Amino acid sequence: MRPGHHGTGPGEITPDGCAVEFYARLPVGEEPDIIAAAVPARARILELGCGVGRVTRPLLERGFAVTAVDESPHMLDRVRGARTVCSPIERLDLGETFDAVMLASFLVHTADVELRRALLRACARHLAPDGCVLIQREGEDYHTNVPRERTDPSGLTVRIASVEPAGEGVNSVRVEYGFPDAAWTQTFLARPLTPEQFEAALAEAGLKVDAYLTEDRTWVRAVLAV
Repeated sequence: MRPGHHGTGPGEITPDGCAVEFYARLPVGEEPDIIAAAVPARARILELGCGVGRVTRPLLERGFAVTAVDESPHMLDRVRGARTVCSPIERLDLGETFDAVMLASFLVHTADVELRRALLRACARHLAPDGCVLIQREGEDYHTNVPRERTDPSGLTVRIASVEPAGEGVNSVRVEYGFPDAAWTQTFLARPLTPEQFEAALAEAGLKVDAYLTEDRTWVRAVLAV
């Protein structure tokens, strides 16, 4: 496990504490609709941190060509229909560019500042000149409205159980996931970013905000700054 990251529950647990079996059962949310509305039809999409392909599959069904990247072979084993690449995102260099690059799952909030810079640079170097990067940010109250939980019609309950300071602007977040027949936990480190800090991080990588795609500003479309 990575320092500060931990996971429990049935099945394989990745180094960042993600449970493969849980993500294989997690229902598809609104992400495919948000992405489809933000990029050209039949766009070539590079999905960074694809996991088990929960979003990959509906994007393929909508006619997009998806290259799915994840550092966990156990996650990639669940992906169907897409070109897959097993690699840490920060070291990825495919030598090609895409109409859209996705960095979802709050990866931009990694606790490691240098890793965040490397993730955003990976986005920029794989981006076509007229392409866009789609980034998922934490909500305004992600670290403060705690504890909180929601229950999905599928029977899934997600509970943000605690957020505790871990030093140097980083928090330790514990999340509990449960279906009626199984439960998992994940503890991970996350760095909150104000809108100004987020936009400054983009600028370091040669990117800038083009539009906030959702009312809560958690999904962002960025483009090359030059």
